[in-house]
Order: sequence, then structure tokens, then C-alpha cells
Amino acid sequence: MATEVRVTLKKSPIGRKAYFAKVLKGLGLTRLQKTVTLQDTPEIRGMLRKVEHMVAIED
Repeated sequence: MATEVRVTLKKSPIGRKAYFAKVLKGLGLTRLQKTVTLQDTPEIRGMLRKVEHMVAIED
């Protein structure tokens, strides 16, 4: 069963390490308040754990 997770970018990657901006771009989050729907896979969950302080996650 393929579930989905909705993610919204709440904080800007400006002033943070470039790594965070790359992870956000990989998730498809390019602007503040942008919401994307992603497949709930272990790879996506790992990326979300790295930037959980910058995004809002809705299961």
C-alpha cells in the first residue's frame, strides 16, 4: 500500500549549510509555504528527518 505524506516548507535555507538547500530541492520544496505530496518511502522519510526543523509534515 503506497501511502503519501504532505510536506510544507516553513523556514528558509538561506544562512544554513548548502546541504539543507540540496535536500529541500530534492524533495521539491523550492519556495516558502510550498506544499508537495510525496510517496511515503524510507528514502523520503530519511530526507525529511534531516530537515524536520524547517518543514511541516502531515501524514
